[in-house]
Amino acid sequence: MSDLENLLVESSKKINISLSENQIDQFMQYKKMLLEWNEKVNLTAITDEKEIILKHFVDCLAISLGVDLNGDKRIIDVGTGAGFPGIPIKIAFPQIKITLLDSLNKRILFLKELVEDIGLENVECIHARAEDAGADKTMREGFDFCISRAVANLAVLSEYCIPFVRVGGSFISMKGPEVAEELISAKKAIGILGGEVIDVKEVNIPETDIMHSLILIKKVKPTPTKYPRKAGKVKKEPIV
Repeated sequence: MSDLENLLVESSKKINISLSENQIDQFMQYKKMLLEWNEKVNLTAITDEKEIILKHFVDCLAISLGVDLNGDKRIIDVGTGAGFPGIPIKIAFPQIKITLLDSLNKRILFLKELVEDIGLENVECIHARAEDAGADKTMREGFDFCISRAVANLAVLSEYCIPFVRVGGSFISMKGPEVAEELISAKKAIGILGGEVIDVKEVNIPETDIMHSLILIKKVKPTPTKYPRKAGKVKKEPIV
């Protein structure tokens, strides 16, 4: 086993994830394709192989510390970019059904090729804005979980993400360690959209000094039909 493979395996164990040889191979091929495509499409600012393992792959897997990903749950990753956190979670929990949503088609083309190349099943890659997809009857309130590692403000992210979640499901937002102020400013939006913050879990990414806050928002009632609002309005005029 190479040093990079060993780093992936041992770091994953520290967050209670055991990887098979096939899963290790899938992660290594993911890393290879990410770096190859990154030369022509802007997918990641992180290009050091060790940092990709820790700051992308293991970082994404840390979501499993906040939510039970076992079983055939239906999950959507909003603003997935190069597949984070959706693809690492799918590799580690192959039984889930995952939808990867991004507004940039070049990223979706990368993800489609990646999914085929590493042999993932039950993965849907969709090129669309969250505002449009969240109003689509085939997707709206159709997922057990919505996950996002996007950098938008929580009030904005909530309007993008909560409409996708079925009542009883959850939206999980990965944020930095300082979230108290953001939670206060997003409280109204979360409530209007049908959500309720049930927990904020702090997680440390193994072999790094990175701390994340996993904000767990339960969907307690349907999202009003007026949300999400039209493209552009969500970010320009967040619910406050």
